[in-house]
Amino acid sequence: MEQRYFKENIVYQIYPRSFCDANGDGIGDLPGITSKLDYLKDLGVGIIWLSPVYKSPNQDMGYDVSDYLDINPEYGTLEDMDHLISEAKKRGLRIIMDLVVNHTSDEHKWFIESKKPNSPYRDYYYWREGRKNNKKPPNNWQSMFSGSAWKYDDEVGLWYLHLYGDKQVDLNFHNQKVIEEVKTILRFWLDRGIYGFRCDVINQIYKSTLKNGKQRLSQTGREHYLNQEGNHKILRELHDEVFSKYDCMTVGETYMVDYQNARRFIDGELDMVFQFDHVNVDRRKVPIFARKYQPRRMKKILFGWQNNVAWNTNYLENHDQLRSIPRFGDEKDYYLESGKMLAMMVMFLKGTSFVYQGQEIGMTNIGTHDMSLVKDISALNVYSLLREMKFSHRMALKLVDNINRDNARTPMQWNGSKNAGFTSGEPWLMLNPNYPQINVEKSQKDEASIYHFYKKIIALKKETPALCYGEFIPLVTNGNLMAFLRTFGNDEYTVILNLSKKRIKNPLFLRGQVIVANYEGVDNYEGKVWLEPFEGALIKTR
Repeated sequence: MEQRYFKENIVYQIYPRSFCDANGDGIGDLPGITSKLDYLKDLGVGIIWLSPVYKSPNQDMGYDVSDYLDINPEYGTLEDMDHLISEAKKRGLRIIMDLVVNHTSDEHKWFIESKKPNSPYRDYYYWREGRKNNKKPPNNWQSMFSGSAWKYDDEVGLWYLHLYGDKQVDLNFHNQKVIEEVKTILRFWLDRGIYGFRCDVINQIYKSTLKNGKQRLSQTGREHYLNQEGNHKILRELHDEVFSKYDCMTVGETYMVDYQNARRFIDGELDMVFQFDHVNVDRRKVPIFARKYQPRRMKKILFGWQNNVAWNTNYLENHDQLRSIPRFGDEKDYYLESGKMLAMMVMFLKGTSFVYQGQEIGMTNIGTHDMSLVKDISALNVYSLLREMKFSHRMALKLVDNINRDNARTPMQWNGSKNAGFTSGEPWLMLNPNYPQINVEKSQKDEASIYHFYKKIIALKKETPALCYGEFIPLVTNGNLMAFLRTFGNDEYTVILNLSKKRIKNPLFLRGQVIVANYEGVDNYEGKVWLEPFEGALIKTR
């Protein structure tokens, strides 16, 4: 297997707005990130993924870009970005950025120009006449954030397409000029020293037709824009003309992708993709409706991806997902045990491991108690829709909490001082009140903490070829026991994980050295009959 930097290093995702505020305005910034590079170096990660820092009016917290070649003043300047890249390189760290090109902000100069008659930018977007004498949207597509995917513009007298918020206007990738603009953006940042990109909703950029979609409870129209043939053609062009010319990595956010399309995306288009099957394991087709988490389903999904795709992204958290311990572990009775077990799942499966800020110290959800404090546009839109549908405030609040992205975006908890050491000002989003108990400073002082466990297994993964490049071999086990081998040359490691909060029988006879375990005092699995709740271990069996 080809050796690549991103295959041997762990990616740490930073949500800049909530990471560290250097100037006291309550908003995280680039100088704040620079001030924490030594922390990240010490943790052992090798790649930093920055959520969007481009100029943006922040309708969707940076995923609505108004200038791809400049920095949002709330986060700093281009000089601050250059300084961050330079300081990261001094520490052996590389930085990737979010590439958000399915849509731009409605404040982007392209969109503003596109409103003018006979503008060369008119065809950069999907401007269309509506149905019923222009009174109804051009088709029945739905926005990901609820409601129609079209908005009427009084000034232009036409409708424009927005698969997300109405200020996030979809670009028209049938126009070669748009593709050339994207190449310019890519080269601009790669030439500045960026290591690569996480490509936002990248399997939705090509709309093969604007015909009506099959009526669904949500995302009507998706069969016309998800994983289209034209999408693969565009990504191959970007790869051949840009990505292949640089030492860089690319990872695509690919919603509702299947094995076949995933394999195509990572064959001469991107290096890897994010799939969402495993993080939707406790969600119904309409995500606001949760279903009981079944660990055996998680195992089945992960094994399916490991067996069918050559190189995976292994993650449980990001800026769009609720925190993993409350979802897939037990924050009440087995907080440490489940947090460490989930860490092993992320680190020891085959593929690149991703850690989201705060995951390494076991941060948890804040919950949704007051809609006036919510910042997430998706949660706000869904709440309004539910109330229009006559759901009670209490029920709407409960359902919104299942998808409220603020849960993942509360400020990083650095210490137990005021505002958790995140800012000297008023935080842009309220902190989780548990920060005096869960924070970096406290975790670093406690050798039994989730933080030290992450640090240990990150180092293990980096120094153990079998855990980076080794073959993945699933072991057949029943129920909630997840077990697999990682083999490389003559070396063999067995990973055994109890995914549940119940004691379960261990059917495996495991002779070998226990390299790491999440229960104290366990140094032998030879003949060990029972596994404790959320027990996990890495054993060198050959």
